[in-house]
Amino acid sequence: MAGILAGIARREAPRAPMQLVPEAEVSVAAGIPGDCKGLKFRKRQVTVLAAEAWAAACAAVGADLPWTARRANLLTRDVILPRARGARLRVGGLLLEVTGQTYPCRRMDEVKPGLLKALAPDWRGGLTCTVLEGGPIRLGDPVEILSSPQAELPLPLPG
Repeated sequence: MAGILAGIARREAPRAPMQLVPEAEVSVAAGIPGDCKGLKFRKRQVTVLAAEAWAAACAAVGADLPWTARRANLLTRDVILPRARGARLRVGGLLLEVTGQTYPCRRMDEVKPGLLKALAPDWRGGLTCTVLEGGPIRLGDPVEILSSPQAELPLPLPG
């Protein structure tokens, strides 16, 4: 069963505000056009967040926060994202390979105290991915899990 692409966002610089876009032409070389991570960090070209995981993290801290506060590139809905390196997913015309768990930075606690810890369990912070095949994406595109190795344990909290 396929989920849907519910959000696309990018940021021009690490601390720049997130910009919502309705569509993007994602490339193997640069990830999402205009996003600062795509060119520099091959293993983190695109980050993917499940709406359901974000809702659980927000509930854990008692806040209703916009998904862009997590600073992910893609928001999915109605699909269980894989929790293992090497998993592959198709988002519209894009083929992604999971390179790891997104472990959000301490900035999450600047948004809401406790948010960093709330994102740690069960890969709630989302996935880091590399682009295997570029292509167009737009809001409402299907999101399909193509392969998923055995799930990994979440990373421990720092400190």
